[in-house]
Amino acid sequence: MRSEKLLLGLLAGIAAGALLGVLLAPDKGSATRKKITRKGDEYADALKEKFNEYMDTISQKIDYIKNEKYAESLKQKFNEFIESISDKVEDIKEDVSEFAEPEKAKSKESEKGFKTSAG
Repeated sequence: MRSEKLLLGLLAGIAAGALLGVLLAPDKGSATRKKITRKGDEYADALKEKFNEYMDTISQKIDYIKNEKYAESLKQKFNEFIESISDKVEDIKEDVSEFAEPEKAKSKESEKGFKTSAG
C-alpha cells in the first residue's frame, strides 16, 4: 500500500512539473502541443514500465507463496508416507514375533528331547 502511494505521488509530481515546464516555455502553440504529446508518451511508457515491474514483483511473491504451500504439502505427504512405513514395519515385527514364538517353543522342546535321549 505504501509503495503504491509513493509511486502514484511520484508520477503525479513528475507529470505536474513537466506540464508546467512545457506550458511556461516560450514556444508556439503547435510546438508546445508536440512537446506535451511527446512528454505524455514518455510518461506513459515510464508508467507502463513501473506497472510491469510492480506486476512482476507481485507474480514473484505469488509464486513464492505457491512454492511454499507446495513444499508444505510435500512435507506433509512425506511424513504420512514415513508414518505408513513405520506402521507396516511394526505390523511385520508383530507377524514375525507371532510366527517365531511357536517355532521357538518347538525348538526348545526338540532340544529337551535331544538332551534327554543323549544323556
